[in-house]
Amino acid sequence: PIWAAADILEQIQTTRSTGYRYIKNLSESGLLSAVGNGHYILGPRVIEMDFQIRQTDPLLKASEGVLEEVAGATQYSVWLCTLFQQSVLCVDYCVGFIPTSVLIDRGQRLPLFRSAMSKVIMANLANHQLRNIHGKRAEELKSYGLGEDWAAFKDYMAAIRSEGYAFSDGELVEGISGLGAPIFNAEGAVLGSVGLAWDNESAPGDIAKIAEAVVAGAKVISQRLAETESGTALGRRAVGA
Repeated sequence: PIWAAADILEQIQTTRSTGYRYIKNLSESGLLSAVGNGHYILGPRVIEMDFQIRQTDPLLKASEGVLEEVAGATQYSVWLCTLFQQSVLCVDYCVGFIPTSVLIDRGQRLPLFRSAMSKVIMANLANHQLRNIHGKRAEELKSYGLGEDWAAFKDYMAAIRSEGYAFSDGELVEGISGLGAPIFNAEGAVLGSVGLAWDNESAPGDIAKIAEAVVAGAKVISQRLAETESGTALGRRAVGA
């Protein structure tokens, strides 16, 4: 979170004069802030940009009120996630009446292969994307119990799509389980997911009923996106490959 100027220059691999000019320009724009002794942190402009994202991001706008409804119906904390590069990013959340002991915050990444919120996104990628993922990371997928080979992995993903949601138990944190349902754009491409989690000590008596609420919330967001995209579908922020 705190970078020395020398480390910045080494990371971007440029000359000292060019590097310090970059640092000066970023500082003047508010993207960096000096904290003394030649060290820098992210600046207040980033906070302003985050505010703009909250006001304009189509996914966030389409989800307004939905997370609260799902949390109210289930009593559990609810998260909104999106694909981002080779991972899944939390972009919003609502704390439920029965909060989990570990809260994922806005801006925190989840691994693509772990958690219900991640797996349900991956399961709804196109077949060629799944094959690409498996081709590059087959051993990792196998180690996570997602299939011994391509056929088993494909069947695992198909089962999640058929069910309409993914379930996880202790994949991110021991003793915490969760559910995730997919969000789609107007063209039917998966964008993200809605999910909730609970400590196993406070597990729901009827998981199917909880899943129904999560799936319904994801469908509302998908429908809102389809209604507001005006023929131009919101694109993915990653392909998951």
